[in-house]
Amino acid sequence: MQDTLAVILAGGRGERLEPLTRDRAKPAVHFGGAYRIIDFTLSNCVNSGLRKMLLLTQFKSMSLDRHINLGWRRFFCRDLGEFIDIVPPQQRIDDNWYQGTADAVYQNIYTIEKEKPEYVVVLAGDHIYKMDYCAMVDFHKERNADLTIGVLRVEAESASQFGIMETDENSRVVGFEEKPRTPKTVPEDNGHCLASMGIYVFTARFLFEQLLEDANRKKSSHDFGRDIIPSIIKSLRVYAFPFRDENSKDDAYWRDVGTLDAYYEANVDLVSVSPQLNLYDDKWPIRTYQRVLPPPKFVFGGGEDGNRQGRALDSLVCPGCIVSGGTVTGSILGPCARINSYSFVRDSILFEGVDVGRHARIQRAIVEKGVRIPPHAEIGFDLEKDRARGFTVTEGEVVVVPRVDSIEDMLARVA
Repeated sequence: MQDTLAVILAGGRGERLEPLTRDRAKPAVHFGGAYRIIDFTLSNCVNSGLRKMLLLTQFKSMSLDRHINLGWRRFFCRDLGEFIDIVPPQQRIDDNWYQGTADAVYQNIYTIEKEKPEYVVVLAGDHIYKMDYCAMVDFHKERNADLTIGVLRVEAESASQFGIMETDENSRVVGFEEKPRTPKTVPEDNGHCLASMGIYVFTARFLFEQLLEDANRKKSSHDFGRDIIPSIIKSLRVYAFPFRDENSKDDAYWRDVGTLDAYYEANVDLVSVSPQLNLYDDKWPIRTYQRVLPPPKFVFGGGEDGNRQGRALDSLVCPGCIVSGGTVTGSILGPCARINSYSFVRDSILFEGVDVGRHARIQRAIVEKGVRIPPHAEIGFDLEKDRARGFTVTEGEVVVVPRVDSIEDMLARVA
């Protein structure tokens, strides 16, 4: 992988994840208590031996920049040609922000060319999965491809959310539609379609040529899926690489946690007895930045009344947490969360530093970083009341508690 450069697109607004993306980019959103979404793509790169990376940022990137600087730069040695460089929009070519995925790469073509790669791997920084990119690059080389697209099978009902392709018996792409209303299914399986994962391997010189041509098309939206791929599949060597999961599970795992409900379900699945995503696999570790914190602590064993018990059942509890006489079940507690006496948290995701007051009750909620839930508060039990208070309530009936100056004021709107 010495001749390969990774370009990671990490600048999305993540509007469907608001309010979690109100102050941070989507790739910087916390996942599984200890991680950020971006950690999965970066870990895949490191585990694949891909150690030259450009991280293209754009919106609300401060939190993401800090996470990369604190937790990821230590994995790379610049003297050995290894690096992870954060590249914000520089308006080097024109006065626009990134107009699409292809335009984001095009605006940084000078930086990419400077590294003189033979191959460029273009990745999205906001998906949850485990994959060996080295195998995909080898596949690309063996077929002397111009472009190779990572693909996975998705159910036909949800296929309209993806770029859908048709392939021949040699895995060559012969048809491609971006988010079609009526997606074409796999010939031998009418219930599934071949979907693009937003993972591309380009031969570098070919990529540069296509980006320059696309930049000069006045009607182009400057997107790989909408513009570049459909324009080249008939005349150039474009192949589909089937997703090879490194998750050590029977079923392939890939998630786009682009909505609050999808994000919630992917997180809550982690507390099950045998979750679909295996975070305990030493062969394919997921790395991140973690502060030096004391171990989690559970205090009070019942006392005289038997109700004051600090316990967490079927839950993930991060370092620095104190469960002090409260009960947690089916939940994820981020670092330094505090659960006070007689409180109850069920099926919820608490970000770093959340403090749950005495006798408070929370269920099916996502609570933002640093929020202090006052004593006796109830969240998630009366959804109409929660909506009236100004909380976001999803279609799946998950309540999102944002980071605000005074959570007490929001709760007081409807007593």
